[in-house]
Amino acid sequence: MKLTTLVNARATARYLFIFLFALILVNAIGQKASFNVHNISLPEEIAYGENQFSSLYIHAGKLFLMSESRLQEKAEAKLYAIKLSDLHSKLADTNVALPYQKFHIYHLNKLQDKINFVNQYYEGLEALVIDGDNVYFSVETNTPSSNGYLLRGKLNDTAVVMDTSFLVTLRKPVRSDGSQIRNAGFEAITKRGKHVFAFYEFNYFPIANYVYRINTSAGAKNKKPGLLPIKQLPFRITDITESGKDHFTAINLFNNDYAGDTIYRTRTEDLGNTKRVKDSAGYHNYVSLVTIKFTGKNFTWETLWEFPPEYLRYNWEGIAAYDNGFFIMNDKYSPHTPYMSTLLYLQK
Repeated sequence: MKLTTLVNARATARYLFIFLFALILVNAIGQKASFNVHNISLPEEIAYGENQFSSLYIHAGKLFLMSESRLQEKAEAKLYAIKLSDLHSKLADTNVALPYQKFHIYHLNKLQDKINFVNQYYEGLEALVIDGDNVYFSVETNTPSSNGYLLRGKLNDTAVVMDTSFLVTLRKPVRSDGSQIRNAGFEAITKRGKHVFAFYEFNYFPIANYVYRINTSAGAKNKKPGLLPIKQLPFRITDITESGKDHFTAINLFNNDYAGDTIYRTRTEDLGNTKRVKDSAGYHNYVSLVTIKFTGKNFTWETLWEFPPEYLRYNWEGIAAYDNGFFIMNDKYSPHTPYMSTLLYLQK
């Protein structure tokens, strides 16, 4: 073989190896996360559907589960907590008991009265953040109400005692004709430093979409919340959890089973996202986890993981990052009746 031919052959082989290695690397980077799904059987009291859990949060070695506390339906205002060590034991052996603790929420009814007094009608708690002994809740109001709210209470060993002087108004964004988004509220909150970020459920307005930033430091409770842009995001955001420095993970959900939820369908020209929720048979349910990044000035996002078909007809409303995975919980709605709450652990 001539020397030039040998050199050219070796060069071709080297370039081919580099190309294939780069292709493998790109594919590996482009792949979405993969999780093993573990269904954690719950005690009867917690699995009871009318708890309607709407948020999860990990604090002090416990997983806190927030009931919507629908006072207008005579529901008890409460949180539950399960030790992470007990959840470890349950994951290792599904037959072991799962102890839990209940925390009553005191004086929530007084805040409900304040909200209703100004013709903004309380429907329930939607999201939860715990910061030391401070507990923050977002409140969903009925569709005609123009405001949502952020509340604060104090967590002790047995209960949460609400601060009836802390009631921050969160103006709901509206469509161009001034109409409200049906059945939408501030479904997700998270905390960074002295600020709470409140995410509206609907972030698919054609012009601009915003996250509220509320200063919770002493003396700042009555300041007007600031607005930070978020990249247009289809479908619903139903809960969020911190999953890294300036990184958060949220549940992104489209439920075609709900009548009147056509507002959550994507626009015709949005082909990429439309393919997620529509095929030749029509619209169908869709659930994913999305990674949301805070740049300091705005929020961007990308899809992390899409739920398997068997979990698409649950109304997932709670998420908490733990040990490189996530706890996920529905309110009560699922493919089966009687409706019950289901807790999953997504293990990476």
